[in-house]
Amino acid sequence: MSEIISKLEMKKITKKFPGVLACNNIDIYLKSGEILALLGENGAGKTTLMNVLFGLYQPEHGKIFINDKQVIINSPSTAFKYGIGMVHQHFMLVPNLTVVENVALGLIGKRIFKLDLNKVRKRIEEVSKEYGLSVNPNAYIWQLSVGEQQRVELIKVLCLGANLLILDEPTAALTPQETDELIVLLKQMAEKGRSIIFISHKLNEVKAVSNRVCVLRNGSLVYEGKTQKHSVATLAEKMAGREIYMPTLKEKSQANSPILEIKNVFAKGNMGTMALDGLSLTVSKGEIVGIAGVSGNGQKELADVINGISHIERGKILLNSKNIANLAPQQIINKGIGYIPEDRMHEGTIPSFSVKENIIMKDYNKKPLSKKMFLQNSIIEKYSQKLISNFDIKCPDNKTMCASLSGGNVQKVILARELSRKPKMLIAAYPIRGLDLGAAEYVHEQLLEARSENVGILLISEELDELLDICDRIAVIYEGKILEILDRDIATKTKLGLLMAGIKNEKKAI
Repeated sequence: MSEIISKLEMKKITKKFPGVLACNNIDIYLKSGEILALLGENGAGKTTLMNVLFGLYQPEHGKIFINDKQVIINSPSTAFKYGIGMVHQHFMLVPNLTVVENVALGLIGKRIFKLDLNKVRKRIEEVSKEYGLSVNPNAYIWQLSVGEQQRVELIKVLCLGANLLILDEPTAALTPQETDELIVLLKQMAEKGRSIIFISHKLNEVKAVSNRVCVLRNGSLVYEGKTQKHSVATLAEKMAGREIYMPTLKEKSQANSPILEIKNVFAKGNMGTMALDGLSLTVSKGEIVGIAGVSGNGQKELADVINGISHIERGKILLNSKNIANLAPQQIINKGIGYIPEDRMHEGTIPSFSVKENIIMKDYNKKPLSKKMFLQNSIIEKYSQKLISNFDIKCPDNKTMCASLSGGNVQKVILARELSRKPKMLIAAYPIRGLDLGAAEYVHEQLLEARSENVGILLISEELDELLDICDRIAVIYEGKILEILDRDIATKTKLGLLMAGIKNEKKAI
């Protein structure tokens, strides 16, 4: 067991990347049993600073002290020796290995386990039971939802015995109920002496869980103080350097012409069970229809079958009255469906490709981007630069790899690509997950703009505020079926919460 960390200090930490000063002389400290919230917009330097603490990056300048002794953390394994564990925003899991095998990778070298998978499985079950983190140890990572993968990351770190936890957007993939449970769990950990650094853009959660806040902006520490002294609004203003106003739907939709009709669709999920069980839904032109539901009730499968990634067993999916069910993804793209996927780093972009390459990915073989099978480089250059400017994508240049961008800027790359193609129908799965308020504000503005241009939008989200802000109608999905559809005028968090739990909308229950 590693030494208990009673005090951590990071002094004058500076980290540079080509064309970017990610961290500029940052000082932070943390005491045993304290929960520190690290705030800032996407690209402010939060994750970079924590990657330095976890040994993934080496700083150009600065020192790290644990219990008043200077330490050199040059790898994650060294960090674990000091009792530091990190749950990353973009998961560090091997998709084609099981949960047990992924946890075992971190335990190799610890004599007690020695790759005895039964002992690893037993340890996972102990941690799962102790902290209420249910997960199937034998499931492959690729079979799990994003929310379930998040739990695996947390279990992995706890199995390794970390006593200082770095949580990078830990609630981004969780439901409100799961988030509440996690907040209780984190407070219990802190009471037992564990220290926690909590990175989040959800300021209500920051207020609920943290003792102190540190705010980063453009790589520099601009504020440090006690959380209780500030409202959500003032914290948001400190993060952005300006007031934030989340857009809301103002005018009622006049939509009456269906663009997407899903009729009695049945489809299997990755585990071979029926994930969509006779689901029916209609989206009209110029309308945003929200899909609310607890993770794992068929949302991923619904997005996949519409976009041709998975096949349906029976039923129909009509786009402008023509059946597109079980067509290849490229055929569906060509028919005018845009897609903002749940996993922006692996499904929405190719991380090792440049911003320019990701922007043209769906149309590189069409005029004017190509001519007689040859790419028109000068046109592609101007086109990508125009979209980078129009969508305010913050990157050194259009040759920058998407892997080096913040989550908000990766999402802007996807938005730029999908919306510039002028889709008839857009499927947006968790479009503001993990984004700061400024980036979320921008994404919602773009979705509302697309709605005003008569695009039909299906918005899948677990953020009830998001659904209530910008959707015309909200459909609740439960066990692969649409349980009920509510107009935004009558939808409330209470009604939606009951439906998400599978309780049919009865007057007496509400």
